[in-house]
Amino acid sequence: MPQGIVVMGVSGAGKSSVSQALATQLGASFIDGDTLHPEANVRKMASGVPLTDDDRWPWLHLVGTKLSTSPHGGTIVACSALKRSYRDAIRTAAPDTTFILLQADRAALQDRLTQRPGHFMPASLLDSQLETLEELQNDESGLMIESAGGIDATVDRIRKLLELSAVH
Repeated sequence: MPQGIVVMGVSGAGKSSVSQALATQLGASFIDGDTLHPEANVRKMASGVPLTDDDRWPWLHLVGTKLSTSPHGGTIVACSALKRSYRDAIRTAAPDTTFILLQADRAALQDRLTQRPGHFMPASLLDSQLETLEELQNDESGLMIESAGGIDATVDRIRKLLELSAVH
């Protein structure tokens, strides 16, 4: 299994829940990338204002740094990583990072966001995230998977795909 994994996608895709369950199963450490945002970013998102790239660069650098100093057993970070340039910024600090893009249709994402109380990311930012999302490219280490059927089913599919990719 990879030492550093970023479970990525738009808000509501299941990044935090899937990352935490995957880390538990693999004996890896888990970091919710949201906890690494500076307070100014959190306030901006909570008020419904999308972050700019300038807001994101220090945060992405910190995500990469956390992955590069991964303890034995690896680290799994839940992080949106919506653009290729964001993933490249993470890879600058942690070149061997594997990205797992969780996908879901807009209706499912909207439903999840409206049922998630107390999170600073409002459902109103979903459209801007979907517009920003750049899927993984063929030259990027990672996989894309539907986050459907619940957390356990999604984690099982991820583990199987990671095991298959390790064989090849």
